[in-house]
Amino acid sequence: MPNIRDVADLAGVSVATVSRALQQPERVSPKTRAKVMSAVSEVSYKPNLMAVKFRSGKTHNLVVLVPTVATVFFARVISGMQETAAELGYSLLLGNTLGNPEIEASYAKLVQTSQADGLIQLRAHNPFPEDNNSNNTMLPMVNACEVMNTVKFPTVTLDNRAAAKAMTEHLLSLGHKRIAIFKGPAQSPLTQDRLAGYRDALQAAGIEYDESLLFAGDFTLQAGFEAAGRMLGLDSRPTAVFCENDETAMGAVQGFKKAGLKVPDDISVAGFDNIDFAAYCDPPLTTIAQPAEAFGRTAVNLLVDLLEGKLTTTPKVIMPFELILRGSTGKAPA
Repeated sequence: MPNIRDVADLAGVSVATVSRALQQPERVSPKTRAKVMSAVSEVSYKPNLMAVKFRSGKTHNLVVLVPTVATVFFARVISGMQETAAELGYSLLLGNTLGNPEIEASYAKLVQTSQADGLIQLRAHNPFPEDNNSNNTMLPMVNACEVMNTVKFPTVTLDNRAAAKAMTEHLLSLGHKRIAIFKGPAQSPLTQDRLAGYRDALQAAGIEYDESLLFAGDFTLQAGFEAAGRMLGLDSRPTAVFCENDETAMGAVQGFKKAGLKVPDDISVAGFDNIDFAAYCDPPLTTIAQPAEAFGRTAVNLLVDLLEGKLTTTPKVIMPFELILRGSTGKAPA
């Protein structure tokens, strides 16, 4: 049976280099890595992965906690994570937690019991026990997308407040004075920051904030559809709606169409996220673009740097956004 020495001899490198190429490929030059992998294939070498993990003290597994895998945005984030993790020699263990703290805690135990090296959390909740936060060391975790205000671990997020302000300013520039907002879950920092940005824009324009124009939701198509129906019951109908995500906006468009309204002639609708469907709905959706795949890539890179002791601080990475103008928004009706 071929062994690691056979691979090293054929590749013309040391046994230690072969070991690094297999365990930590990012630390080996592409040329050397290619020579090693070619030799592995030629001699049909099959490393004992359990022994490798035992010697290194690493599993090269990363846990990813996703509130729901049923959204296009999170699917794109995970895609970016998978690509980067594979490049760095790691595998992902995906947990569809439904935002349940008990489920999240069970996945965190995989890290605590050395069955995984670190964890990426995509919502604003710490899944580790509180006593893990009592010292000054960083938890083996990165918080991305919806983040907590903490200094205990790196975060990757968007300036949601500034993005929502930019979208509301766009609607104001089209002459809309009465703008409704279809929100996400009340407890979500995303909802709170986007509402704050909406209020910032209104205040800057000298328009009074009206709580009757706020409609609760949960980032789903159905929530947008139902909010549209409730909004149409107002005595003075808004001329524009800012939805806090694209799925809500798409549901709202369908709700308005069912009521006989035309978008954007009768009412403008804007979203947030720029999921793939946004460009192909009828009409195409004006929205805020988030670099979803880049969220995933950045989170994995930060976590691996943290696990390898390369981080001495807790980075707070702010990802860029872009206002995407399409056919769902237009000038306010005369």
